Parts: sequence; structure tokens; C-alpha cells
Amino acid sequence: MILRFFLFCTLLITARFVHADMSQIYSSDLQYLPGNVQYDPQIPLPQEVLGYPVGAWHVRHDQLLNYLYLLAEKSDRISIKEIGKTHEARKLVHLYISTPQNLANLPSIQQTHQKNWLMHDSKRDLSGFPLVLWMGYSIHGDEPSGSNAALLLAYYLAAAQGEEVTKLLDKSVVILDPSLNPDGLSRFAHWANSHKSKNLVADPQNREHQQAWPSARTNHYWFDLNRDWLLLTHPESRARIEQFQQWRPHVLTDFHEMGTNSSYFFQPGIPSRTNPHTPQENIELTNQLAKFHAKALDKDKRLYFTQEAFDDFYYGKGSTYPDAHGSIGILFEQASSRGHLQESENGLLSFSQTIQNQFNLSLSTLEGAMSNKAALLDYQEGFARNTVELALDDDVAGYMVTPGSDTSRFAYFLDLLARHQIEIYPLNSNVKLDDKTFVAGESFFVPGRQAQYRLVKSLFSGQKRFKDNTFYDVSNWNIALAFNYEFDVVEKSRWRKVPFAKQAIKELQVKSPLADSEVVAWAFNWNDSDAPALLQFLLQQGAHVKQSGKAFTAVTLDGEFAFLPGAVVLPMGFKQPGDITGSLIAKAAQLNIKLHGLTTGLTPQGVDLGSRYVNTVTEPEILLLGGRGVSQYEAGEVWHYLDQFVGLAPSIVDIQRLGRIDLERYSHIIAVDGNYATISEKDTKRIQHWIEQGGVLITQKRAAIWAAEQDWLAAKFKDKEAVDSAFDTANLSFADQESLDGKKRVAGAVFNTNVDLSHPLLFGFDKPQLPVFRNSTVIMRRPTQPFINPIVYQKMPLLAGYTSDEVEQLLADSAMAIAHQKGEGRVIAFADNVSFRGYWLGTRRLLSNAIYLSSFIDVEG
Repeated sequence: MILRFFLFCTLLITARFVHADMSQIYSSDLQYLPGNVQYDPQIPLPQEVLGYPVGAWHVRHDQLLNYLYLLAEKSDRISIKEIGKTHEARKLVHLYISTPQNLANLPSIQQTHQKNWLMHDSKRDLSGFPLVLWMGYSIHGDEPSGSNAALLLAYYLAAAQGEEVTKLLDKSVVILDPSLNPDGLSRFAHWANSHKSKNLVADPQNREHQQAWPSARTNHYWFDLNRDWLLLTHPESRARIEQFQQWRPHVLTDFHEMGTNSSYFFQPGIPSRTNPHTPQENIELTNQLAKFHAKALDKDKRLYFTQEAFDDFYYGKGSTYPDAHGSIGILFEQASSRGHLQESENGLLSFSQTIQNQFNLSLSTLEGAMSNKAALLDYQEGFARNTVELALDDDVAGYMVTPGSDTSRFAYFLDLLARHQIEIYPLNSNVKLDDKTFVAGESFFVPGRQAQYRLVKSLFSGQKRFKDNTFYDVSNWNIALAFNYEFDVVEKSRWRKVPFAKQAIKELQVKSPLADSEVVAWAFNWNDSDAPALLQFLLQQGAHVKQSGKAFTAVTLDGEFAFLPGAVVLPMGFKQPGDITGSLIAKAAQLNIKLHGLTTGLTPQGVDLGSRYVNTVTEPEILLLGGRGVSQYEAGEVWHYLDQFVGLAPSIVDIQRLGRIDLERYSHIIAVDGNYATISEKDTKRIQHWIEQGGVLITQKRAAIWAAEQDWLAAKFKDKEAVDSAFDTANLSFADQESLDGKKRVAGAVFNTNVDLSHPLLFGFDKPQLPVFRNSTVIMRRPTQPFINPIVYQKMPLLAGYTSDEVEQLLADSAMAIAHQKGEGRVIAFADNVSFRGYWLGTRRLLSNAIYLSSFIDVEG
């Protein structure tokens, strides 16, 4: 306590002086805090628990939790709740910070808050209701100033005394999300701390500032969690959105970092790049709050900017998802020290200073929200009311979705909608709209007239023309296209004809068969998204499994049944492990896949079970290339899909280590987008020999160009010169540069392709068209050789999102996939990312088909 008293007496006096020196490394937590406030001495400072001042080292997630749990014990202003766990089993927590009375009444406050946005009654007096303010930090693990500032904010709100903080706590509930990406935060803390010198090294080239591959920006599977608020691929996001939907905060903050040579950014973003479903009032309130952020930074004479670089278009980010719900989402971007101290164009930048700015603007957010309390309360109530009015006025009343026979994919679809509280209903009976008949049990109705109208509009958007042609992220995320579903717009004039029932959709549960001694083989079709997982399960059990390259009709315990190409057959005449029948039946029931018992190998139609077109399947051994130069996002997407959904974990090897790797143990090599020019000539020859001896090389985007350059892939590409020459640059002014660059890019748009359903890569698919997601200008020319190009872009391929007319014409009739033999092996190339963000379920089956069905590709390239 003597030390605490000494620090209060000396450091608070010099606090303002210290803040003026950007190279200053803070020696006490008190240096961060407002000097004109008294603090409860019974509440421990972070440094008293961590053993060092905030910013002296990078805090790990476990250290962060240790302090916050202790704070919840010591302070009656704080309660803490575990809301979920990460992939690495780290706790996700929320701190609820308010007065003891508010915390005791938290369930009642939450319930009343829910009624406020559901009832949208403009005559209700909301003035006595507390604001709900959600403070979120460091969703990118290597942007740690936010989570370290969260330590200080938690302390300040727990310990600060005086009228201002008392009023804040009485009139609000602060939800503190201190670490949005615990796995990434801990990974970066380990990196930065393990490379810290006693005498700090500010050289940007120092190892401390240059992370190894993959960076800690991402979560365990190398996904960017700040793109997952809408897609909900990961447990961190699912836990977060569950809480968000229960609370619908008035303000949500999203604290980030950017390049070291930058200054500080806070919203509003680029005015012309706001999502059209975000109300103008949202922007106006954001501008009001921005005044408080400017005031805080001006006080310390910090540089900052607004309305450039960052946009508010994609609803899958932390600062934009709230905008679709009547909340004010705010993005903050602090120049990063990416370690403890780094040189920048603006002088030395210390980790302490980045934390200081994030803490200061956390306080300015709270101050601004309280000053605009009435406007924020009115806005959220008005948002709900205006949403109803917009839905009633819209010429589109909803969307009819026809998902097809893939029950697993439909289950994922329903789960995603439910997590966003989006309503979808079954049909009571068949209905004909225009010239199309929708069948009850096969088609489902998503009404536009629902509370989530704005989110529904964005999820089913087919917009192709935009006021601004430049996008910070993607320009479309249509959920029906992502899942490869047919969907039809239902106009307002016809929606009353739709016989939908306002009841939950019952998941179709397949009936599990019973073991029977008459069964000569068990079989299941390949059309379900989880079929690869069931096949992999059998292979891991050591079963002798076959897969058919042709269709056939078989006699089963329930009569004749038609099996499509790709069907999996487990012959019982072979020596099979243990109780393989019982294990198969149980696993099929778990995956909800229809299993059939065949009573004879002689089929009434198509190939017999002993046909040469029914191949033995061997368990694949996958080598996934990684390392510097390879897209960590795409590598992570492949790893995540195979590991989480197929049960097939790949071996991940840096390309820099290829010379030490025994390639012969692997059946498949997967190379995602990246620069493979660093692979030596010797290793290139080894890979070629491996392919010719029977290996399967699967490539995406620039990896496909690399394969073609080695003469492994029979493909040619349109180069940068071809793209540049498609644009007329005559009479352009200097100011047109950004617009021209935007036209040359593919801003995350959706395109339609024609597919050959008889090709092994398309086994299990049921429609002759396939929507694909594209975010690059890697364009494969369509080969003249037949049988090797099963997926082709249509002549007018753009389905949704922004792409210039010039780029669309370059894509027209180009190849999306090429697959052929080379020697005894196969080479398969995709021009696009088939498992984009774990969301594009309509195309990611192409990857498992390329793995399990490659033996049926028998055309030499």
C-alpha cells in the first residue's frame, strides 16, 4: 500500500508530461489513467496481479482472465460470465459493469431492452432505461493494444470514484469483451515477448516485428474472425452472436491496429461505401460520437483521420454487423508498434502509447454515448419501427429457397439463419407462382416482413451496380448462392398466395437400418455434404471400401434403390474389421445419412458391384503446402474443412522445408493461392516425379499458374497485360487512379458456371450450374482438349456483387476447373477458392471430390 500511495503522489503529477513523449515506456499503470480521479485502493491495479506494468510485456489471455476474474471478486460493480470457448479451449468471457443494483437486475434489464426493440412504440418513455455499451477488443490477435487497454478500462470502471463514473454506471450497462480472439492474442503475446530484448530494438526489420507464418492475426485455423460475424464458421463468432442477439447494444466498439506508419482512424468511414440498408441516422450518430474521439486525441495532440481507407459495406465485420440491428458499430484503428517499440515515419512508437490511445478512446466512447443517450435510445426504437415500414413498402415480400436433397447442408443453412434470428418457414401445400411450382417439403419461404428484414435483404442480395466501385472487403455474400441453392424472389403482389406455416422446420431424420445377415454390401449415395466424413470414418476403421464411377440401381432391404456416380459401397464379402456394420450404422445415424443394405451384387440396372468401374478407395495422406508466401487464409480454410468436416487432418509443411520431406508417404498435395517461385528446381523435379508415379496435385488460383509453368497442368492463363489492355485509359485524369484500380479488381463477387455432372469432380452435385465465389483475376483460358474442363464460366457470368464489364468479359467462357492425368498421377486446378471462409458450402465439396474421386479421372492432359 505504501508503494501504491507513492505512485499516486508522484506519477499522477507527471502523467500529462509523460504522455507527450511517444517513445515513453510506461513504468506504472497509473500513467495511463486520468489524473484528476480518485481510485478505490481496495481494487488492484493490473500490474499488481500481472507483475509488470501494462505494456511492459504483451498480456496472454490466461493472464488477462486471471486479472479480470480477480477484479470481479473484488468489485461489486463487475460480474463475469463465460460465454463459450475457442478452438483451443480458451474461455470467452464477458464482463458486465454497472452499479450493484443494475447488476442484480441484469435479467430484467435485458428483458426490458428486448421489448424496447421488439415493440417499437414511439410513445414509450425510454429516458430511464440504461444504455447498453459493448466494448470489444483485439479480434486480430496481433493487434493487441486493444486487449491490453481492456485491462485498464476494467480497472478504471471498477475503481474510479466521483460523480462522472457514478452517473455512467447508473445510466448504462457496459459489456466488456476483452479478447475477441484469445488464441491469436496468446500466439502473438508469445511471439512478441519471446523476442523482446532488455534494451528494446525499434528496427522494423528486427524479428520481433516480423512474425513467422502464419501470423497471429488469425484464430486457431488461421481465419480472420473479423470476417466471421455473419458467416459464423467458428465457435468464437457463434458465442459472440448469441450474446449480441440477446442484448442488441446501443453502441458496439471494435478496436484494431493498422500499419506502423499510420496515425489513428475512427469512423465514420468512406461515405460512398456504406451498406445501403444502414440508415442515415446511424451515420449521423457516428459523426456525433466522432466529435468526442477527436476531442480526446486533440487533447494529446495526436494525428488521426476519418472518412477514408475503411468502409461500412460488408455486414460480416464487427463494426458493421451492429448497423443491421439498430446498433452503432464503430471501428477504431491504431498505428501498430507490432511489438514493444518500433520506428515509424512519425517517430518512435511504443506499445504503451498504442495502449494509451485505445484506452483514451474507450473513455471517449463512453462519454460520447452518455452525452447522446436520448438520441441512441430513440434511434434504436425508431430503427425497429422503420424496419417494419420498409419491409411493408418493399416490392419484394420474401424469397423461396429450394435446397435439394443434401440434408446436411440444409441443416447448416437452418442453423445459420436461426443464430441470426432469421425466420424461415415450410410450405403447407404446393404453390404455383408465375410459371414455377414450389413443392411442400422441398421449398421454404424466407419472409422479408420480419424483424431481420435488413439482414435478410443483404443475405439475398443480387445487386450488381454500385455507387462506388471500390470495396474494402467483399461486395456480395448471398447465402443461397453460397449454399448452391435455387432461390426465387417473391413479389409483394404474390406473397399472399404463399401457403407458408409459421412453425419450425423439422429436420428430416433418416431411418437407420438394422444389421441383417442377408446384406452382401452396405451403400450410401455421395450427394450429402457429410458423405466424405462417413467414407473417411470407414477408411480410418481399416474397412475395405469401394466407390462407384457409374450409376446403378441395386436391390436393397427396402426394395430397389438408385445410386448415383460416387456412391460408396462396403462389400461384406471382404475381411472387414470387428463390428464394422454396427459402427457404420451408428456413424451414419449421427451424420443423418441414409444407409442401404444390398441383398445381391447383381444389379437390375447399371454396373454390378464387382464392376471395374467400382474402384477400391485407399485412405488418403494429405500434404498441405504452407509457409511464407502461401495464403494463410486459404491454407487455413482447407485445413479447417478437412479436419472439422471430413475427419481428415492434413500434414502441413512449409514450402521452405520441402527438400527435407519424404513425398512418397503422401497420396495428395494441396497447394492453395500463393507464390511458389521459391521452390527449388530440385524440389520441383521431385514433385514432378511424385505426380508421374501416381500422386495427385490439387491447386488453387496462383498455385495453378505455378503448376502450368512446370508443364504439369495443361492450362494457359490470361496475364496482367491482358487484364490491363482490356481497359481504355485514354483521357483519364490523375484523380481516376483509384477508380481504375477498383475496376480491375474482382471485389469478392459471385459468378455462374456451367458444370459437367458426369465428371468425377461433380459427383454428388445435382444442378448443371454452380455459383462460385471469386476475389482475384486469375483467369484460366478454356482448353480446346475435351474432357478435362468440367467447370466453365458462363458467357455472362456475373450473378451478384461488383465486377466491371471488362473483367466480366475476360472471365466469360473461361475455365474454372481443369483436371487430367499426368503419368500415373493427376493434376487438378481450380481458378477460384472453393472453400472461401468456410462459408461457400456449395463449392467446397469440390475439394473432397478431388481427393476421393481423383482415381476416376482418366484423361491425359
